[in-house]
Amino acid sequence: MKQLNTYDTKEEGEAALAKIDEPKRLASERDSTEVIYNLFGTPSWGNFYKLGMFDLDTLKTIVEQKKNGQPYDEKKHREIITMLQYVAKNFELEIPVHWM
Repeated sequence: MKQLNTYDTKEEGEAALAKIDEPKRLASERDSTEVIYNLFGTPSWGNFYKLGMFDLDTLKTIVEQKKNGQPYDEKKHREIITMLQYVAKNFELEIPVHWM
């Protein structure tokens, strides 16, 4: 398990925890007078998608448009892929070829 995200409130953290696949854990951490909630789980594109991270919902739309020969935002596609390359490196994931 790795830290996937951090939340400001327990409610946000618990809502995110409910969305992802096992194994998973929510841990609180106190810094001075503030408490933050760290979400730990398996780093996967599916979990990141469920959490609404890294514009994966937008990428899904772009990939569908591209696949169907429809016009799509090429600049946004490049931006998302660039970000995902960084994410993939940090979490030891591979970007699916059909996303490119």
